[in-house]
Amino acid sequence: MYTSKISGLGSYVPENVVTNDDLSKVMETNDTWIQERTGIKERRHIKKGDGNSTAKMGVKAAKIAIERAKLTNEDIDLIIFATLSPDMYFPGGGVQVQDLMNMRTIPALDVRNQCSGFIYALSVGDQFIKTGMYKNVLVIGSENHSGGLDMTTRGRGVSVIFGDGAGAAVLTRSEDKNRGILSTHLHSEGAHAKELSLMGPSTEHWVPEIIEENPQEDIPYYPYMNGQFVFKNAVVRFSEVINEGLQANSFTAADIDMLIPHQANLRISQFVQKQFKLSDDQVYNNIQKYGNTTAASIPIALTEAWENGKIKEGDLVVLAAFGSGFTWGSAIIKW
Repeated sequence: MYTSKISGLGSYVPENVVTNDDLSKVMETNDTWIQERTGIKERRHIKKGDGNSTAKMGVKAAKIAIERAKLTNEDIDLIIFATLSPDMYFPGGGVQVQDLMNMRTIPALDVRNQCSGFIYALSVGDQFIKTGMYKNVLVIGSENHSGGLDMTTRGRGVSVIFGDGAGAAVLTRSEDKNRGILSTHLHSEGAHAKELSLMGPSTEHWVPEIIEENPQEDIPYYPYMNGQFVFKNAVVRFSEVINEGLQANSFTAADIDMLIPHQANLRISQFVQKQFKLSDDQVYNNIQKYGNTTAASIPIALTEAWENGKIKEGDLVVLAAFGSGFTWGSAIIKW
């Protein structure tokens, strides 16, 4: 059995900054209202004509990660692409990345686990490496939320939260059993799937049916979120899955050097931080700058934390996520 280590990290966010004050010009909201509920000050949105898309942002992040891993495109054996906002209904973003980066005919697969997407993708890549099937796996999380949000007062409960961006990691085979990804832990509870969902367009709700069956003021092809219910479940599941990972490796919360939670809501991160009695230096948050970038949030935050010197060799790094599905997971990494 091999282990997999993160040999390279990269991230990309669009240049277009959208502040809370900017949103107040198109919907009934304000900076205080948004910050009190989410901790978000600004986010990035793709701007028409800036050359970005879900796949293209993923490519930008991936190129940085591959270069930092001191590898070339030829060294990549598998692409795993996590997103809820693909450029096309099908095919998925993984094959687009393979094409845009002129890679050889390696396999590419997509993971549709939304906020937990990067953790799930990381787990899949880790298993392929541990079994010896592949040596270098490119894992990408990328999202273009702004193209599908209801940017009116009606949709503000969801639309003020989300931003666009991408993050990537290269997983590389290692024979050091004490370093790298020690374990990953995944869960789901489909009974609550509709509490955070986008019901259409889909094979059950095509656009003509939606327009015909629903009044304009209640369009179901925008995201829906039962915010309080999601929050209550998130704080419980975050704690459970972090503890599960720590216990599986005979660690305690006192051993954590850096916790990087999915950037869903700053209030959730702060609640979890308090539960585990971690200092501000032990938890990395950047939702204030980027909003919730779903599958991209953990790789963007992980990249920034590493770039800022907050993660050092030998550190115990814990990644954790909760989101739509409901799905949740954690990864325990010895850096």
